[in-house]
Amino acid sequence: MIGKLYLIPTTLGDTEPLEVMPISVKKVIERLDYFIVENEKTARRYIKKITPNKPQSSLNFMMIDKYSHELETRNYLDVCDEGISVGILSEAGVPGVADPGATVIKQAHEKGIQVIPLVGPSSILMAMMSSGLNGQNFAFNGYLPIDKSDRKRKIKELEKLSRDKEQSQLFIETPYRNNKMLDDLKATLQSNTQLCVACDISLPTEYIKTFPIQKWKTENVDLHKRPAIFIIQA
Repeated sequence: MIGKLYLIPTTLGDTEPLEVMPISVKKVIERLDYFIVENEKTARRYIKKITPNKPQSSLNFMMIDKYSHELETRNYLDVCDEGISVGILSEAGVPGVADPGATVIKQAHEKGIQVIPLVGPSSILMAMMSSGLNGQNFAFNGYLPIDKSDRKRKIKELEKLSRDKEQSQLFIETPYRNNKMLDDLKATLQSNTQLCVACDISLPTEYIKTFPIQKWKTENVDLHKRPAIFIIQA
């Protein structure tokens, strides 16, 4: 039998895994010894937390990040030919969504390897679920430009796109620049445009609010170094 590729979700922060993961995730990790990960240290910590009795010496890790090229990862699934299954672990959330694991997942499909996604927290979907904005038509845009003028231009472009297509627009920012992003959104968007800010999703400090920009200008929230999703709807 050919091995399978399991897409294994991780927590979105320092939460006990089984508070937010189904028991099926624990059972799959117990069976696997080969993992494709972004960071070996954090992957080992997560595996130890969710399966404390699993011997760490049995684990084999293959590294992948946003700079990895297909040529570097093309042999990662060779063990599947021997009937050995492999798991992909994201640093946070689910593999393949705003995550470099998509490269290996594509290769699995090309090789005829079964891809099995497991249920777990996705900050993008959980933010959309809780926003009260249009969940029938939405788009994820990743990171916006770093340059201030380019970023404001992109924000206006997304606002227009949202209005023209009646589509919610989601994006993220590096956590230490979140406050600047919120300031730029307040300064750039029209007063009646809706903005949802969802940060620390699934953590005790979870904060999810949706207001028009006019009301956001009176709100005072510190998003510094807190993983956040921003959603606008014009």
